[in-house]
Amino acid sequence: MSTLKKDSQALVAKDQQNIWHHMSKDDAKKEPMIATKAEGSWITDHKGDKYLDGLSGLWCVNVGYGREELAQAAYNQMKEMAYTSMAQSHLPAIQLAEKLNDMLDDEYMIFYSNSGSDANEVAFKMARQYHQQNGESSRYKFISRYRAYHGGSLGALAATGQALRKYKYEPLTSGFLHVAPPDNYRKPEGMSVKEYNLQRAQEIEEKIIWEQKETIAGIIMEPVITGGGVLIPDPAYVEKVDEICKRYGVLLIIDEVICGFGRTGRTFGHMHYDIKPDIVTMAKGLTSAYLPLSVTAVRKDIYEAFSGTEDNHHFRHVNTFGGNPASCAVALKNIEIMEKENLTQRAAVLGERLRDELKELENHPYVGDIRNQGFVMGIEMVENKETKEPATDQRVSKIMSECKANGLIIGRNGDTVAGYNNILALCPPLASTDEDLEFIVSVIKKVFNQNQ
Repeated sequence: MSTLKKDSQALVAKDQQNIWHHMSKDDAKKEPMIATKAEGSWITDHKGDKYLDGLSGLWCVNVGYGREELAQAAYNQMKEMAYTSMAQSHLPAIQLAEKLNDMLDDEYMIFYSNSGSDANEVAFKMARQYHQQNGESSRYKFISRYRAYHGGSLGALAATGQALRKYKYEPLTSGFLHVAPPDNYRKPEGMSVKEYNLQRAQEIEEKIIWEQKETIAGIIMEPVITGGGVLIPDPAYVEKVDEICKRYGVLLIIDEVICGFGRTGRTFGHMHYDIKPDIVTMAKGLTSAYLPLSVTAVRKDIYEAFSGTEDNHHFRHVNTFGGNPASCAVALKNIEIMEKENLTQRAAVLGERLRDELKELENHPYVGDIRNQGFVMGIEMVENKETKEPATDQRVSKIMSECKANGLIIGRNGDTVAGYNNILALCPPLASTDEDLEFIVSVIKKVFNQNQ
């Protein structure tokens, strides 16, 4: 037996003895892919096999792997000052907050945390306290959409509209309500996309009224429901929801954890629409996942409601690692790379090319719909194109497995809603080359052609 094979088997054994993998079934029998190196859009595993990462890790490595300038930015900051809490401040945090306001094209106050879940938890706490201090203490409920994902902590999971993610962890935090999202592929026959989207938006207004409008604190939504199936709304939907929020005094929280930082072909996903959110949450692409960092950006007039001198009037939330100096330094350098290399525009171009190249799959017997916004795509698999019956888990898993066997890692909306985990997801690094795109297309076409 070769030394490489012995080393590989030893690594796998140690992994299986000690590590509980995220989202994995039957870890004791499943051999993991142990990544050892990554560069550009490619990952190398412990066996020396290479894979194009078609999901950017977990929808996050926007500038690609192996960026030495990001490692250098972290090193320089750690050498200068590795840590201070955000009860005080530091230069990278100040510079990043100013830069984010420029990118948002508005005036927000920036609150730092570690992850998307953290950022959304902070948004919920801020919204509830804001309403209380604004004389509306009855406002504590939040409306989200089924199929949306907003995090794994108890509050963020309560906002999440994916029953399989919640099952066996309930009861969760109270006060979270859900409505159906616009799923344009499954809209009623004879209804236009715009009419259908306005109807879905109207259901949010009805929910506000039925729940007693004075009890609704906020609405949280991604510009595009990503992990729940890449569900892309008509602009009329988002703009109508914004209008409803204003009419009823409800805060609009936009979750940009995946859609932000160029992914959709705009700086932030909500910039495809004519809206100005009250609160914007972000993470993932903020640092391209090189270090943990998230942000809850809050409109300044909301922030001012916390400035009173009364007892317990301030926002009483602290996060040990939120706004870490090295993370902020990496975020600044990451944004600099994105701007220098025009990666937001690149995302729009790559997304359009990917859509054009895969258009022929619309004729495949098990493909119901292909949809994208920027460089994020969903391929909805079905058992029957006429009835739109969702594809079985076995059929979807087979496509994913064969793509990986051909060197391409893709994702899916797994463990979301029973019977509807049938959408393949593509979310490659925005820095992918033309050759990377050609490889993605060639593998997907090959695999689908072999599974007619």
